[in-house]
Amino acid sequence: MRLQVVFRYIGMVLLFESAFMLLSAFVSYQNGIDSGFTPLLLSFLFTALLGSFPLIFVGKSSRLSSKESYAIVIGAWLTSCVVGMFPFLLWGGEFSVINAWFESVSGFTATGASILNDIEALPKGLLLWRSLTHWIGGVGVVMFALVIMPMVGRSRMTVSNLEISSMARDNYRYTSSTIIKILLGVYLAMTIANLVALRLAGMDMFDSVCHALSTIATGGFSTKNASIGHYNNAWIEGITIFFMMLSSIHLGITYATFMGRKNNIFRSEGSRFFIGITLCLCLMASLSLWNSGTYDSLGTSLRHGFFQGVSIVTSTGFATADTNLWPALCICLLIYLSIQGGMAGSTAGGLKSDRILMAYKVIKAQLRQQQHPSAVIRIKNDGITQNPSVVNFAILYIVIYAFIILVGTIINAACGLDTLTSFTASVASMGNIGPGFGEVGSLSNFSSMPILVKFVSTLQMLLGRLEIFGLLHFFSMKWWI
Repeated sequence: MRLQVVFRYIGMVLLFESAFMLLSAFVSYQNGIDSGFTPLLLSFLFTALLGSFPLIFVGKSSRLSSKESYAIVIGAWLTSCVVGMFPFLLWGGEFSVINAWFESVSGFTATGASILNDIEALPKGLLLWRSLTHWIGGVGVVMFALVIMPMVGRSRMTVSNLEISSMARDNYRYTSSTIIKILLGVYLAMTIANLVALRLAGMDMFDSVCHALSTIATGGFSTKNASIGHYNNAWIEGITIFFMMLSSIHLGITYATFMGRKNNIFRSEGSRFFIGITLCLCLMASLSLWNSGTYDSLGTSLRHGFFQGVSIVTSTGFATADTNLWPALCICLLIYLSIQGGMAGSTAGGLKSDRILMAYKVIKAQLRQQQHPSAVIRIKNDGITQNPSVVNFAILYIVIYAFIILVGTIINAACGLDTLTSFTASVASMGNIGPGFGEVGSLSNFSSMPILVKFVSTLQMLLGRLEIFGLLHFFSMKWWI
C-alpha cells in the first residue's frame, strides 16, 4: 500500500473542510469578531496547512488499489473528526479533550448527541461549524471531496463505491460518477428548500441555515437548548417533519420521483415499507399519549407523537418534548424506531428499514420452505430476485449490529449507568440517533456520562456511520500486510 498516496487524498479532504472552517470564521467576523473567531481562524490555518503538505510532497496517482481506497475513506473520516475538534478545544468552555472529540464525532457522523449544557452560550461561528459538520458528514466527507478530485480518474469509482453502502448502491442503478452528481444535487436542493421553508415559517435566517443543515443531514444539532421545542411553532415542526422524512428516503428514489420515473417513492417497495411502518407506529404512540392523559387533546398528542417518532426513526434527534415522561408503550415504540432507522441510500442512521424488510422476507421464506421442502423460493425486492450473498450479508449485518449494541450496553452498565440509560445510549450511538432515554433523554445530553462511556459511544457512532466492516477492516493488522 502506498501510504503517501493515501495521505495525498486525505489532504484534499482536509483542504475542503478547512474552507468550511473559514466560512464559520467569517460568520464570527460578521458577528463583531465574537469569541469563536480566533479558534475558527487558527483551526482553518492549521487544517489547511495539514492538508497542503501531502499535496506538495506527493505526486499525482491515476489509479488506486482497493486497500488504498479503503484507507482514504476511513482515514478521511477519522482525520476529519480529529481536526473537527480544534475549534471546540481552542474555544474552551465545556470542551475538554474527550468532550471536543465527542462533539466532533457526533457532528460528522450526524448523530447529534451533545455534551453541551448551554448550547446558546456558543458564539454563532461555532454554532454554524457544529451544523456544518453534520452537513459534511451527512452525505459523506469523501463524497464532497470527490467533486474537487477529478485527477483520481477511474479510482473515483472505487472510492465512491466504498463511501456508499452496498445496499444503497444496489438501488441506484447508475454509474458511480452519476451517483455522486445525484447525491450532491438532491442534497443541496433539499437543503435550500428546507432553509427557505423555515424562513417563511418565522425562523430567523441564521437559525434557518443551521437547522436546515442539521435536518437534511438527519443530524439534530440545534442552536437552542430546547431544540425545535424552543420555537413552539406548529409550522416549523411540520416543515421539519416533512424534510426529516424526505432526507431518510433513498436519495436515488427521491431523485427518480422528481424526475417522473417509475422507481419512485410511491412504487418502491422499500419506501412504502418505511413510510408505512413509520406512520403506523407514530399514530400508535400518539394515541397512547392521548389515552394516558399525557396531553389534554388528541391534536397535541398527534403533534408531539409524530414529531418525536419521525425525529427518532430518521435518526435526526430534534426534540419538542421530554420523552422520558411518556408512557411505557411510547418508549418501547420509539426504541424500536431507534433500532430500525431510515432507508439505505439516505442520510439517516439505524439498522436501515431495508434490512428489516429483508429479514422479514427471509423469515417468511423459511416458513414457506418448511411447508414445501421441495420448493425453490427466491427473495425479491421490487420484483428483482436478490443474490443470496446480498441476503446473507444483510442478515449477518443485523447480527453483528445487535452484538455491538449488547457490548456497548454492558460497558455502559459497568460504568454505573442504569439499565434503560445503558441500553438506549448504546442504541442511540450505534444508530447515529442522538437521544436515548433515562439520563440521555430527548432534553438531556451526554455531559454527565463517564469518560469511558463517551469514548465507547464515539466508537459506536463511527461503526454505525461506516457500516461496521469498513472500520473493522481498517484496524485489522492482517489487512495491511
